[in-house]
Amino acid sequence: MQTFTELALDLPLLLALDEMGFERPTAIQADVIPHGIAGRDIMASAPTGTGKTAAFLLPVLQHLLDFPRQKAGSARVLILTPTRELTMQVAAQACRLSKHTDIKVFTITGGISYQEHAEILGKTQDIIVATPGRLMEYINAGQFECRAIESLILDEADRMLDMGFGAIVDCLSEECRWRKQSMLFSATLEGKGINNFKATILTNPVKLTIESPRRERKKITQWYHRCDDLSHKHAILKVLLKYQAKRAIIFIKTRDRLAALRTVLERQQIKCGWLQGAMPQVKRSAAIKRFCGGEINILLATDVAARGIDVPDISHVINYDLPRTADVYLHRIGRTARAGNRGNAVSLVEAHDQSIMNRICRYLGEDVKERYIEGLKPTHKKPLFKKKKKKLLCKISKKLKKNKKSS
Repeated sequence: MQTFTELALDLPLLLALDEMGFERPTAIQADVIPHGIAGRDIMASAPTGTGKTAAFLLPVLQHLLDFPRQKAGSARVLILTPTRELTMQVAAQACRLSKHTDIKVFTITGGISYQEHAEILGKTQDIIVATPGRLMEYINAGQFECRAIESLILDEADRMLDMGFGAIVDCLSEECRWRKQSMLFSATLEGKGINNFKATILTNPVKLTIESPRRERKKITQWYHRCDDLSHKHAILKVLLKYQAKRAIIFIKTRDRLAALRTVLERQQIKCGWLQGAMPQVKRSAAIKRFCGGEINILLATDVAARGIDVPDISHVINYDLPRTADVYLHRIGRTARAGNRGNAVSLVEAHDQSIMNRICRYLGEDVKERYIEGLKPTHKKPLFKKKKKKLLCKISKKLKKNKKSS
């Protein structure tokens, strides 16, 4: 598919897409939009940075244009996201795409006063983008009506599960039981929680999985440094931040390790902000504002806390700690090389992490090269891991040959 005009979108949407610089649909958009416009339930997985948000927004916007409301009333489309930041980003894109229409988009999230939400809930709404917890509070209080919802969309469903929203999402799905369509988007389509969503929320869904295009991945230069210990890791990080990384997100696996690294950077007089779980919304918003505004150029973050950050000019993603799984690695590095830019992804790998780095390479289907910094080369030898599967196959083959000879 070459152009958006082939997707049967109305002129107001095509005009908005043109103004936003979208020339042709991405793979996920080309796959999702026709099924979405046809009213099918959709279960989709796509890496970050592949145009997923527009993929689910355009079908519902087209539906609202095809079947305009006849009278004032509550929202017809409900989009659930795991974090306030992602809610704001999805709503902002919905506003840009619906710029030349009368469609009204509102948000409901934590960290906003009841009075502000009361004003929103008292108006006619077309699309509501919300975090599950706060929306459920208004439903329980009788302040929000779900009977008019025609489309329910779960964005980053896997993170909703990670953040403990599974039961609330199930309740919201029941509240929206009169809907005609549901869509679920997730980094992974595996696991008990996702399968539960599929069984309870979706009806005969189209299942779509999109791999990150090779040309997009090539925009990110990936490499890693082997580290002997923490002090060696800190020395390498200092060089990266001083001479290479203009604007960087540094991923750390736990809050305790984030606090420890923050202390190290402060001693080195390196200014940084941070995002971590169980952080007050006011502090989260302040950190993101400082980072986006250029007051600070380094942001420390745990995975759950960093979900939904979309800053176009991040030069480096640095994996201070490697993630547990390769798909999380792919999500992390997708924070760079956005909006047509190029980017860099650097991992700091201690000996006990080498097997994880090997798994990441297998998952990507390509090697991540090792690099050295002069004067900071590792002293330990690179660990070697035997390929157990190959060894097992050799044993089985020998056993079969032996049995054949004896018979």
